[in-house]
Amino acid sequence: MEEQRPRARWLMRGALGAGAVPMLIVSAANALLRILSAGHRFTVSTVPWAPVVIVPGAKIGPDGLPMTYLRGRLDIAVELLAAGKGDEVLISGDAQGRSGDEIASMRSYLTDHGVAPARIRDDGEGLSTRATCERAHDLFGIDRAIIVTQHQHLPRAIALGRGAGIDTDGVDAYRDCTRKTLLRNTVREWLAAPKAVVALIVSSRNRKG
Repeated sequence: MEEQRPRARWLMRGALGAGAVPMLIVSAANALLRILSAGHRFTVSTVPWAPVVIVPGAKIGPDGLPMTYLRGRLDIAVELLAAGKGDEVLISGDAQGRSGDEIASMRSYLTDHGVAPARIRDDGEGLSTRATCERAHDLFGIDRAIIVTQHQHLPRAIALGRGAGIDTDGVDAYRDCTRKTLLRNTVREWLAAPKAVVALIVSSRNRKG
């Protein structure tokens, strides 16, 4: 019995040590994204002008209308255009998403809120933040933009935009949601950071090569 106790303590310490490594990686990745996006996070009133406002997609409701996170992004996009901070908006998401056609929902919402259809460009294959940014640069020829998303997502979105070759600034979107939704999205965003850092490294090497 006495021999088993030291062994149990050793196993416990090993398990704790193994769990600490992933947490260290995740924390470091999040810290790096915040460093890379530092100086590029603004409000509607303070963000510098850019020709394009990019709105990444998110879930829509069963009624086809944007849910709270997406609605918050679109509302800020409307404010930015009204304030003369951008000339047009690129809505980028999944036109065949699980919750429905994000692009159709976003376009309808923007036009219902006074944005002229001619000022809206569509990308129905922006299936991730990385894809949204890379396609905006490579397919739409965008080299300067304001990206709009919630505060948890903003450092990653800005960093990926800049990594894709876009001079990207970001504006925090509204987030009128439950605490449960906020916690879930915060944790998901926190865990997505290492993948984004790897993507930035790969992208940097590809562009240099």
